[in-house]
Amino acid sequence: MSELCDEGSRLYAQALRAGRLAREAAEPAPCLVEFSLLHPDPDDPNWLRPVPPSVALAHRLNPIEREIADRRRLSVELAEAFEPFMALSTQVTAATHSISVLEGLDRINAALDLATAECRSEMLTVQPSGRRLEHILVQGLERDRPLIERGVRIRTLYQHTARYSPETIGYVSQFADGKVEYRTIDELVERLIICDETVAFIPTRDDRQVALELRHPGLVRYLIKVFEFMWARAVPLSTGAPYETAPDGITEIQHSIAKLLVEGHVDEAIARRLGMNVRTCRAHIAKLATALGSGSRAQLGYLIAQSGILKQQD
Repeated sequence: MSELCDEGSRLYAQALRAGRLAREAAEPAPCLVEFSLLHPDPDDPNWLRPVPPSVALAHRLNPIEREIADRRRLSVELAEAFEPFMALSTQVTAATHSISVLEGLDRINAALDLATAECRSEMLTVQPSGRRLEHILVQGLERDRPLIERGVRIRTLYQHTARYSPETIGYVSQFADGKVEYRTIDELVERLIICDETVAFIPTRDDRQVALELRHPGLVRYLIKVFEFMWARAVPLSTGAPYETAPDGITEIQHSIAKLLVEGHVDEAIARRLGMNVRTCRAHIAKLATALGSGSRAQLGYLIAQSGILKQQD
């Protein structure tokens, strides 16, 4: 208990002014006894005399001060126990800093700006498609142009739908004369940026407000291998026609949709994974159904499995 009740405060003040307090009057305020603020009158058992405030305060503070002293003693003992390990803290700090959490777009962009400013050899990027807002494109131009001017090689992966994005095509055209390569692939999972095989950035939330800055060599090497795996299967943006109809009457993107349909994904998830809006996705599904002669969604899945088109794609 650390506070006097209201009635106890009033009665203690009354006892200090009068020099004593009737025992019956103190009964409504048991906190007076708990705080040892009153003691029996040696001359009359019906009365209680107040303990001086300084004495009462010292009585309350003594155990607190002992506890503080004990904790100080414990802190010294802990410091002495951990002192032999402090020399190893540099190694621990280095391991911790190999993975940094970046919260907020300002901090993420600041870290990206620093990494690209220090990039001297090659930057690898994976950019899932979607409408790219003007201010995002401006940030990208401001960040990438100095890289091109320094002769840094840039390789970027988009989804096939980027071929029909005026914003993306306009952005790509800004760097036609540099050491830049663009390719597209049907499906990308998330954004990825790697600079000079030393640092990588990946998002951790769908709203892209939190990202990880990775400097662990093993993690960065692994992500480079993932990029190279996708790069080898992608089509150069300047050539190829991934949406052209194959001999079986089904386009490559429809093959991709068929695969995701068989896996059980709904239209919204398929559209998100392939970088297109839901309306376009459903239009492709309708064309796929027509090509296979399907009259229903359930039948379409069966016909996809029976047609062998997924095996042909592999």
